[in-house]
Amino acid sequence: MDVKRTVDAVWRMESARLIAGLARMTHDVGLAEELAQDALVSALEQWPQSGVPDNPGAWLMAVAKRRAIDLFRRNAVLERKIVELGHALPEAEDFAFEPDHIEDDLLRLVFISCHPVLPTQSRVALTLRLLGGLSTEEIARAFLAQEPTVAQRIVRAKKSLVGVPFEPPAASERPERLASVLEVIYLIFNEGYSATAGDDWIRPSLCEEAMRLGRILAGLMPDEPEVHGLVALMELQASRLRARTGPDGQPILLLDQNRALWDRVLIKRGRTALERAAKLGGTLGPYGLQAAIAACHARALTAGETDWAQIADIYEQLAKLMPTPVIELNRAVAVSMAFGPQTALEIVEPLAESLSDYHPFHVVRGDLLAKLGRVADARSSFARAAELTRNTRERDVLLERARTGR
Repeated sequence: MDVKRTVDAVWRMESARLIAGLARMTHDVGLAEELAQDALVSALEQWPQSGVPDNPGAWLMAVAKRRAIDLFRRNAVLERKIVELGHALPEAEDFAFEPDHIEDDLLRLVFISCHPVLPTQSRVALTLRLLGGLSTEEIARAFLAQEPTVAQRIVRAKKSLVGVPFEPPAASERPERLASVLEVIYLIFNEGYSATAGDDWIRPSLCEEAMRLGRILAGLMPDEPEVHGLVALMELQASRLRARTGPDGQPILLLDQNRALWDRVLIKRGRTALERAAKLGGTLGPYGLQAAIAACHARALTAGETDWAQIADIYEQLAKLMPTPVIELNRAVAVSMAFGPQTALEIVEPLAESLSDYHPFHVVRGDLLAKLGRVADARSSFARAAELTRNTRERDVLLERARTGR
């Protein structure tokens, strides 16, 4: 069991590098993953008897290369691949002789798994599979999806990538592709931070996985300010995780949280990443601005010390970059805290048509109506929000608010 735990840990740490390196050599992401999985099976078979090698990542790469060479030798049509892989199989320690390839390979894999040719759900599943090392079962459980459905998404994604060059995007394509990568990572984080469905309000393991991917990307692209902005945003928001639920798992809203439970280490890391984003970009991008809002909350030792006027101002800047109804809704919350619920309600009401099926809209509207003493209208809004949410914990809270109108 100790060896199996070791193998699992090694796989989590090394699988992305392993698959990335093999994909560079074979130009086939699907084949690279199969070869990596074969190497993992060999480790499970051999390490209990032989012991864990000094360089387990290199051992896995050596085994996977050997399997690749055997495969290509059996197929005369692909004989040329043997030349690309090299006739001489490297010893385990030789893996360390390719340091320049490791970062390039990982960067290629990041952009491949988040390729715009794939639907968003497929990008998420493939990213968690290739870069996170999660099994299909783990991905399905995390997103409350059927395992066969997730498996089909991954298979279709790999097929869609056949023929896609295993190269980083050209400079002209990078902004669009990077935006896709950042979106996928933040989608993973958000599903952990506020689960869209199921019995759990938060799933910390998904937040941790997203932060790990973000930190990897920051190491691979250290000069991209929005990468650091996203890392800052995730670190600062994740600092609140311990305070977001009570002993019974029920949600605890931001203003009611015990801030002594906020993780000061994550707050410090988030602030450092935010400062780096600001220095690199001059002005903050969308993720950086959202991180700046989270930093305002982190600076306030109590809810009453929060600088809501500054938060409202940052939301106004964010709305200029991302003029979406959801940003306007979030701005309304800050405006309510800084300038009163009536001013905020004037921002919220025009959003009713575009956000009619978005349950947070009805929550915010219900809050504002309750503060204005319009109890019946507030109860109606909370009831509508309860109908729309798919999260059991949140539904329970909203049904209670619909009952009381508070």
